[in-house]
Amino acid sequence: MLFMVTGFINYGQQTVRAARYIGQSFMITLSHANRLPVTIQYPYEKIISSERFRGRIHFEFDKCIACEVCVRVCPIDLPVVDWKLETDIRKKRLLNYNIDFGICIFCGNCIEYCPTNCLSMTEEYELSTYDRHELNYNQIALGRLPVSIIDDYTIRTIQLK
Repeated sequence: MLFMVTGFINYGQQTVRAARYIGQSFMITLSHANRLPVTIQYPYEKIISSERFRGRIHFEFDKCIACEVCVRVCPIDLPVVDWKLETDIRKKRLLNYNIDFGICIFCGNCIEYCPTNCLSMTEEYELSTYDRHELNYNQIALGRLPVSIIDDYTIRTIQLK
């Protein structure tokens, strides 16, 4: 008989404990229901990137001296630099500069170690395409400056804190 009474007491305590846990989790769920949504409507609302954001690389062809420091410091040897040695002036002449953003890890080493500052990071982050070969940018595509999000009046910008 005593075993049966202690069994009922333990069952009652476990039931009260389970009801308390269910009540606590329900209160947490209700507290989250009052919050504002976090999602943004992407094509019409865009986040303003931070100051040190690592976006698409911008390249200035006229400043480049074809030293290939960017290739040497890149962990995956990504920038393709084609140059020709001008024998009469004994300097390299840059012919072509390519970066494949499908492979780039956006580490920023090429920008940091460039002696002439011909490389810089932009705030452009929309690089998605249906064909991965379109991510291979030459010096003309790298030289285009992106349109600033703040200047586009059709898009509502959101500042994250």
